[in-house]
Amino acid sequence: MTSTFTDTTTITDRVALAREIGESLRPEVPERDRTGEISVAAFDRLRASGLSAALVPTEFGGGGASHQEMGEILRELGRHDPSTAVAFAMHSHLVAAQVWRHNHGVDASAVFAKVAAGAILVSTGASDWVDSNGSAVRVDGGYRVSARKAPASGCEVGDVLVTSVRYEDEGDQVLHCAIPMTAPGVSIDKTWDTLGLRASGSHTVVLDDVFVPDAAVSMIRPAGVWPPVLNVVIGAALPLVLAAYLGAADSAVELTARLLAGRTEPHTLQSAGEMLNAYTTAADLVAAMFTDSDNLGFANTDEYAGRTLSRKTVAADALITTVRLAIETTGGAGYSRSCDLERLYRDIHGCQFHPLPRAKQTRFSGRVLLGHSPLG
Repeated sequence: MTSTFTDTTTITDRVALAREIGESLRPEVPERDRTGEISVAAFDRLRASGLSAALVPTEFGGGGASHQEMGEILRELGRHDPSTAVAFAMHSHLVAAQVWRHNHGVDASAVFAKVAAGAILVSTGASDWVDSNGSAVRVDGGYRVSARKAPASGCEVGDVLVTSVRYEDEGDQVLHCAIPMTAPGVSIDKTWDTLGLRASGSHTVVLDDVFVPDAAVSMIRPAGVWPPVLNVVIGAALPLVLAAYLGAADSAVELTARLLAGRTEPHTLQSAGEMLNAYTTAADLVAAMFTDSDNLGFANTDEYAGRTLSRKTVAADALITTVRLAIETTGGAGYSRSCDLERLYRDIHGCQFHPLPRAKQTRFSGRVLLGHSPLG
């Protein structure tokens, strides 16, 4: 590796750079898990290293990384610090969606310029989804918007909120927009107090009569109708998000193998084998998601989204099973808070809450398979 944290022009191995950053973060992870404080320093290093702009095409000042390479970066960070990795995945998936647009002939240069200059994007997609919430009122030159958006991972270190708001002045609609985190009326309500991923900074962003100029509005669409843009978000986001969790599973399996090296009890060997089955299933599914994404060249279809969501559900089950079996295999040691497995088990459960949860996913995928709209 030939890069430094302040020189993004000579990076030859971004995954090794992610490993270097992750290893530097690892000692403080237990304390941040206890306090629930996000690592501001981690995101400063991700900016300075160029990793936050790794997906931006080189002609726009970024690193030109592939979708899969970004997944490997997130996976490596997840091995060391799952909270930071998952929060960083929220930024990365928004960049990936813009790369998809660029690959399909849509101008994404404005977003690329911001990210190349160091901006961290904050997503509210999980809470907004199809119908969104809040209110937007038309005024001269734009809109006045008010809403509470949660969870918004990384909001304390973010620069631009990528969100949507319900707009009912001209029918039942949803307004998509980008809002600077420093805009008047934007604040953070520290509501994130959870079982796992406690240091991901996934608090509530409060929008109180915030002015959004027309230039910041990217789309106005009908509410309650499946928007094709979400097919793009699903394909761009879910492989990256699951890659971060796969890194946490990597850590659990590696730790289990290290703690139990040389053990010969039949039940231990069987449990370890079952753990490996679940882990291999998860890794293969995440790999398939990246293969199917075709480096963000995938077709915007409901069928593609349904297939990606199916893989997400099965991969999430396998990831959780992997870490559960890691604790079962190690016995009491894995149940103790002095062992990283206890934290990893709490963190890994976050994967089931990204869109879509199992019941909604199976309905979505089943409807698409049988020729219906995803919603209904």
